[in-house]
Amino acid sequence: MKPTTKPWHDTIAAPETRAAALLSEMTLSEKLAQLGSYWPRPEEPEAAGDVAPMESAFDFARRPFADAVTEGLGQLTRVFGTVPLEPAEGMAVLRRMQSEIVAASRFGIPAIAHEECLTGFTAYRASVFPAAIAWGATFDPDAIGRMAAAIGRDMRVVGVHQGLSPLMDVVRDYRWGRVEETIGEDPYLVGTLGAAYVRGLQSSGIIATLKHFAGYPASKAGRNHAPVGIGPREFADVILTPFEIAVREGGAGSVMNSYSDIDGLPAAASPQLLTRVLRDTWGFAGTVVSDYGAVAFLDMMHRVTADRAASGAVALTAGIDVELPETDAYGRLVPMVESGALDEAYVDRAALRVLTQKAALGLLDPGWSPVPAETGDGMGIDLDRPENREIAREIAEKSITVLSNGGILPLGREPRRIAVVGPSAGEPRTFLGCYSFPIHVLARYTADGTGVPVRSLAAALQETFDTSTIIHRPGVPILESDRSGIGAAVAAATEADVAIVTVGDLASLFGRGTSGEGCDAEDLTLPGVQGELVEAILATDTPVVLVVVSGRPYALGAYVDRCAAIVQAFMPGEEGGGAIARVLAGDVNPSGRLPVGIPRTPGGQPGTYLTPPLGRFSDGISNLDPSPLFPFGHGLSYSSFRYAEPRASATRVPTDGAFEVGVTVTNIGDRPGDEVVQLYLTDEVAQVTRPVRALIGYRRVSLEPGESARVTFLVDAERTVFTGVDLQRIVEPGWIVLTLGRSSEDTAHQVRIELTGAVRAVPAPVLVTPARVEYASSPDR
Repeated sequence: MKPTTKPWHDTIAAPETRAAALLSEMTLSEKLAQLGSYWPRPEEPEAAGDVAPMESAFDFARRPFADAVTEGLGQLTRVFGTVPLEPAEGMAVLRRMQSEIVAASRFGIPAIAHEECLTGFTAYRASVFPAAIAWGATFDPDAIGRMAAAIGRDMRVVGVHQGLSPLMDVVRDYRWGRVEETIGEDPYLVGTLGAAYVRGLQSSGIIATLKHFAGYPASKAGRNHAPVGIGPREFADVILTPFEIAVREGGAGSVMNSYSDIDGLPAAASPQLLTRVLRDTWGFAGTVVSDYGAVAFLDMMHRVTADRAASGAVALTAGIDVELPETDAYGRLVPMVESGALDEAYVDRAALRVLTQKAALGLLDPGWSPVPAETGDGMGIDLDRPENREIAREIAEKSITVLSNGGILPLGREPRRIAVVGPSAGEPRTFLGCYSFPIHVLARYTADGTGVPVRSLAAALQETFDTSTIIHRPGVPILESDRSGIGAAVAAATEADVAIVTVGDLASLFGRGTSGEGCDAEDLTLPGVQGELVEAILATDTPVVLVVVSGRPYALGAYVDRCAAIVQAFMPGEEGGGAIARVLAGDVNPSGRLPVGIPRTPGGQPGTYLTPPLGRFSDGISNLDPSPLFPFGHGLSYSSFRYAEPRASATRVPTDGAFEVGVTVTNIGDRPGDEVVQLYLTDEVAQVTRPVRALIGYRRVSLEPGESARVTFLVDAERTVFTGVDLQRIVEPGWIVLTLGRSSEDTAHQVRIELTGAVRAVPAPVLVTPARVEYASSPDR
């Protein structure tokens, strides 16, 4: 592009100023083109299945690329994440498409290129990091931020601008297939880790996209795309809170709507949600993009509009700025504007936001290039750098959670015969989430490829222990009801000193796996006949270490008293095999904490730990005990930690005040270890029912043997905020209890605080609880 004196090329001016100048010169069709997108989808592999909901249903609306870009284009959809392309090939395709878009547009405006990036850049040969549910198990925002920055760097270097991550959805039903894509069941954990991801990704120049706004995980019966029946308080205090943290604290640049209809109103058609809450209350200034096909679903699925053009008008008016993955409804809006059925001001509003973002990204600059100049032709570019794998290893190790241990762990290195039994041990893809490239795309082209090196657990154990002592027998498949291998597995276990039994999930899409989008579960029984395998091995009387590699929690109550130890690994990514092996051997001291509870039985469970008193066990009222087998926040270490009595800086605090509460933690074990100090709030009496206990702060702290640290939380009174009787957010006077401990059920260390003064309305409360760590008793600090 030749340098000009056009005001939108002025790199000194503010992005919005440049965008407004450009917008003023554009025709209605050109403005609408900036609100559309194009997906370069090839012919799908035979019987491969869709990668987006009802993807094939939209084929009739597709246009040739040259026709789609005649007036310009807002976004390019998944150039790298649709088919297996070597990085250099993907960059060549992106350069060609961007060149055609610029040449076709009267103003030479490029498109924003977006990709998925939840478990890493969803591209061939790119690193596959642990699934989001594993991030939750780390309780470590710094590590998640570093991971996101690494993902962003790889995306930016090949010419991508926007990433469709992270999910800010809060788990409400463990049967939902997309539990693996969430960070957990607590809004504060989801919000703070999600905000760390946002900051990390955007530090590398990639726009982060919060999804799915909002209500998606609260679907009835845990079914994908099912209606959401939820009260306004739960919606405000649980569902919306993580998004608010990621907007106000993380500075997210984009938001994607949810497919859900909440109490009859689809999120894609809700001005209350997409404009009044998101923008007017929270101050969000970025773009709202539609989930794939969500605008069309207003007439196809929800049936709240009569046709596709009406769907476009409703979505645009509500606040969706860009239609993804391809222009359909928004391409039909010219007649509606010209007839006066749709105010052109809504088109201008959305186009200004899109162009402002393009200006901020440098897409309107003279001399702009589709790929950063320093990237060159992309030959030899490494999207799975050693630095990436080191971060993947760190997060995997920090996420692995020891649930129970009768003393058998760590196994150590002394010679012993080990039977490695179960379907997860030999299948490295069990470590990968459904939005990783090997599962999401590559699986449609090859049955067993991963694109990057991923060691199986069996291989990792053979490397960690003496190979002559390891016998591997899969026993059963992950999903199919094939019992023919159980006998061989039992024989191997019978001859062994210890049996490592590995069970769990294999992710896929829309029912093709046991976890992932559209892979919802009827109950929380282990998939297939894996439970029968566990029972058969337990019957041998060989000590069993049960290792669950999964994307959701499964009911383990039938096995817990008979296993020597149970370990939970939530889809730990490309370095997961080695991480699990090192935890079992004792090379790594486990420090993962549960981001979701582990149920005792397959049914009769509550939504999550975040429940009011009536959600707890009520002896004499109901015969069902919903108590989890292992609670939110639980996890064991090979070290022991002692908590001193907590202390608060005050016992009476005004409702507009703040106070500190802290506890000293000492490592009384014989090895270094990490402890996760968790701060929970109980509101003793409130005008509406409150959760019995809710996480409001946490801090991971590393301690040498004998070392102590004082962990102090700064608690603003606004951290007690909730939605009251009149649906206003309030801080209410009264007694609160703060619990500092190792899980949501560890109540040994508490302080009581009285909040004094008047009820306060707080529309934009303090959202986070800072913590500081002061070390003592260590010569090394």
